[in-house]
Amino acid sequence: MPGLCGRKSASRRSRSALIAGLTVLLLQTLVVWNFSSLDSDSGDGAEERGAGAAAAAAGGAPGLERRERALAARNPRSGVHRRLQPAPTPPRRAALTHRQQPDVYYSHRPKEKVRVDSNNENSVPKDFDSIDNSNFGKPTKHKQDLLEKSHIAQRALAKSSSEVLSFQGGTNNSRTEPLRGSKPLSTQPPRPPAHQHRPQVSKRNVPTADIKYEQPPKCEISGKEAISALSRAKTKECRQQIAEIYCRHKDKQLMPEKVTRYCPLEGKASMNVHWEDDSMETVPAVPVRIAFMLVVHGRASRQIQRLFKAIYHTSHFYYIHVDQRSNYLHRQMVVLASQYPNVRVTRWRMSTIWGGASLLSMYLQSMKDLLSMDDWPWDFFINLSAADYPIRTNDQLVSFLSKYRSMNFIKSHGRDNARFIRKQGLDRLFFECDTHMWRLGDRKIPDGITVDGGSDWFLLNRAFVEYVINSEDDLVTNMKRFYAYTLLPAESFFHTVLENSPHCESMVDNNLRITNWNRKLGCKCQYKHIVDWCGCSPNDFKPSDLPRFQQTSRPTFFARKFEASVNQEIVNQLDAFLFGGLPEGTPGLRSYWENVYDEADGAQSLSDTLLTHFHSFARLGLTRAAGSLQGDSSDNRCRFFPMGHPVSVHIYFLADEFQGYLVKHHATNLATSKLETLETWVTPKKFFKFTNPPNSFNRLQYAEIGTDWDAKERIFRNFGNLMGPMDEPVGMQKWGKGPNVTVTVVWIDPTNVIAATYDILIESSAEFTHYRPPLATPLRPGIWTLRVLHHWSPVSETRFLITPLTHHKHLPIRQEDALKLHGGPAGNSYMEQSFHGLNPILKIPVVLGEVEEAEQNAALTGTGLERWVDRLVAEVWTATDVCSTTSSSGCELLQSCRDTTWSSLSPDPKSQLPPPPARSGR
Repeated sequence: MPGLCGRKSASRRSRSALIAGLTVLLLQTLVVWNFSSLDSDSGDGAEERGAGAAAAAAGGAPGLERRERALAARNPRSGVHRRLQPAPTPPRRAALTHRQQPDVYYSHRPKEKVRVDSNNENSVPKDFDSIDNSNFGKPTKHKQDLLEKSHIAQRALAKSSSEVLSFQGGTNNSRTEPLRGSKPLSTQPPRPPAHQHRPQVSKRNVPTADIKYEQPPKCEISGKEAISALSRAKTKECRQQIAEIYCRHKDKQLMPEKVTRYCPLEGKASMNVHWEDDSMETVPAVPVRIAFMLVVHGRASRQIQRLFKAIYHTSHFYYIHVDQRSNYLHRQMVVLASQYPNVRVTRWRMSTIWGGASLLSMYLQSMKDLLSMDDWPWDFFINLSAADYPIRTNDQLVSFLSKYRSMNFIKSHGRDNARFIRKQGLDRLFFECDTHMWRLGDRKIPDGITVDGGSDWFLLNRAFVEYVINSEDDLVTNMKRFYAYTLLPAESFFHTVLENSPHCESMVDNNLRITNWNRKLGCKCQYKHIVDWCGCSPNDFKPSDLPRFQQTSRPTFFARKFEASVNQEIVNQLDAFLFGGLPEGTPGLRSYWENVYDEADGAQSLSDTLLTHFHSFARLGLTRAAGSLQGDSSDNRCRFFPMGHPVSVHIYFLADEFQGYLVKHHATNLATSKLETLETWVTPKKFFKFTNPPNSFNRLQYAEIGTDWDAKERIFRNFGNLMGPMDEPVGMQKWGKGPNVTVTVVWIDPTNVIAATYDILIESSAEFTHYRPPLATPLRPGIWTLRVLHHWSPVSETRFLITPLTHHKHLPIRQEDALKLHGGPAGNSYMEQSFHGLNPILKIPVVLGEVEEAEQNAALTGTGLERWVDRLVAEVWTATDVCSTTSSSGCELLQSCRDTTWSSLSPDPKSQLPPPPARSGR
């Protein structure tokens, strides 16, 4: 009997193993034979599961957590499907070949743009309840979760071929549908190979004993959020500070428990002010004088000069703080201030971040400075950023404020206070270091006062500013302590102090501004890389918004946001409305220039990718100059030899369309042996095209590949899409309205290796989709191709360039580094799975000669590498024109840059700042 039982048991195990194997084979066969892209008839997608979860999927969590969340959720923006790679139905032989190498789609949330923004926005939008920050900073056992999911998938596959394996994850506007005629299947994608985005074990579970300190903490750190912050902090100094703050808070030495309220009123006081057009045209007997605090960063100096020009008057004062990381802009503002006696630049600079305590510190120090300037008798403090612009004249503003000179204009959230505190994170302890706001745990709101908040853009009278800076009463001193460890403190500190102070009756719930809020686009947790929280940011105004400035029912004098690199026409319209504008035909009226590099910044301020491109653009310009000689080899007047790094680089726009780069560079004239400075204009070529003959599918309007995708403004901030082997490209598609459809996107490298392919469900209301496939780096340099297919029938094609690098760590690249960066990914595989079976189906031949040429090019250095780079760059960019900044160039055929319409040195009356007329003051 024991032997018989053993044989029966072994027989059952053998049958179970056989059934499991047949099950897997049957499912793969069904997937292959029944492949077709699915057009869904239903548009009901799941709602977004909170901005907190979206941010985590976007890359907020490090290591294994980031990979797990990326795998756990389809891309909410693009609806990318995650399922077994299907093969097209024709032909049968190819399908069978592909069936032997089943390919898996990866779902990977695109990484949000990394942009350190110095200008806070109101983080409490109208629909602020939809933002959930409850899951931020909570460590989980990611490795165990992955293993558990894998075991569940294996057991379910062995159990039955007809069961559905549902992969739980947040969705938005997209679904994974079963294939037609097959059993629905959803599988856990395998782990990437060693060479491709290997997930690291999350440091957020590291015990505090494993964290390196300068000195051991003075208490036991047990809070999960504090442990998470300590494990993610980059420097020992920051970790030490986090530990000290946590222990002081734990010992109740950090936060005030009770604060005195000095307001004589019960509840919130808010005075209503009226909009009177007629009264604002009259000149007050004693007009107020305003201290404009300009808080600027970036490189948009011409936009800032245009703002300054619109708000300038000799009666007012202008104090400018430039972010510590914006050295080019600081140099420009120092030059501006030297021209006007009532303009000064702060002698100190801070690196402020969105949501950081540093922003409040900057405001308080600026107010202290302004109060100490005895020669500046100002009455009101107004803060502005480079993204602000006036929508009323200075005279109207002065007339209005002169009537309400005892008031303070500040915008409150106007909602349930308990929910505001929760959504704003005021009941959480934060600390700023390593240019990051770390969430360290919970805290209690002090007793005795009412906490308020809203927008961090305000107009405060001098009396209240003096109270905030100089008072040592219990309210002011304790609120400074409390808000030193608060997220978005500038959005609440002044509100709370004002509402609880003796000045409470001067509060007007209106900051005299219009902000362009678009909840759908603006609440994307875009600052998760610098803040352990989710917030919102307003959009840029466009020309269609002009009526909003004229139809407002409340007093408004400023609007935000404006970006000339996104849309300058709306600023032109405002200028025409306020000041009459410039006459049509004025040089540079519809042009915009923005600096991206300046010689004083040093080549180390550029990435190797940008340095490579800018050098190549300069050489293209020299080739064009030599081409003007019409082939006369004996004439060297227009032949130049490049010298050194570029002098400056600007991006150039005309009529709000990107026109390319302007590269100013040195070169030696071969005829005169003199050093000259030239400027080359390069414009991008267009590669997007629809298939010929056209496909009946007509929803797609455009496709583009680039980096630094801004989902809020729906543009690539890398305007020229300059990419190198180590970059992570994003594929973007623009759609017209129509029925729900599913399309297939295919990425093809320069040697015709299919790097990635995935499906995107496009809902009827979708306008844009974007997706970053997790490709292994380095990407093979050369011209890549992206194809969009519908039912595996070609719809469109576009090409993009991955440029080989002539520089590595800002020095000419060595051969060993070139081989590493230009040889493509390890094993010539961009993902763990192979898409080779799709080559014959998509009619993409793999030519052995091209592969061998790519291998030879990967070893190039010096002039050989430069020739290869220039040949590739010339396929994508055109040297449109070259001009000379030298008064007498050896090449007489070159035009003077000042006489062109495109050069960065050509006239730009919009932003030029002549001395103001003595009579008008403007």
